[in-house]
Amino acid sequence: LVNNAGVQPTRDLAGMTAADWRAVVDANLSGVFACTRAAAEAMRPAGGSVTHIASVEAARPAPLHAHYGASKAAVVAHARTAAQEYGPHGVRVNTVSPGLIHREGLAQAWPDGVARWRAAAPLGRLGRPRDVGDACVFLASALASWITGHDLVVDGGVSARPGW
Repeated sequence: LVNNAGVQPTRDLAGMTAADWRAVVDANLSGVFACTRAAAEAMRPAGGSVTHIASVEAARPAPLHAHYGASKAAVVAHARTAAQEYGPHGVRVNTVSPGLIHREGLAQAWPDGVARWRAAAPLGRLGRPRDVGDACVFLASALASWITGHDLVVDGGVSARPGW
């Protein structure tokens, strides 16, 4: 299972309503909970792999994303707890935390942000959807058979840079 559904609206804390908060938490976290429980039960006899898509914002939150960052940090914590509880049944649970991923129109909609990301990334580019997919395939494969409870950051090296 790859838990990949999620939303990322922007809203400042002062203007955020409880409904805004719940909408993001429900989409990004409650779905992870429900799908993981169902998949892990089905995987119990033979074992398996569950991967949640988290975000670099789980550890390095951004302004206007309090609900998003908090929900993704909770996804990482959920995976670590699920790894402990489902591990004895042969089910591994991990997260992949992407950085900024290219999509059509992103550079036009957010030129400053894209330029800053490229400048901060030691690999000098935005991520590609395939980069995230490859990480998920790796975690689902036998090559990762002894990896559980891990957050695999896929951000071109941005998180390796100093924050000062």
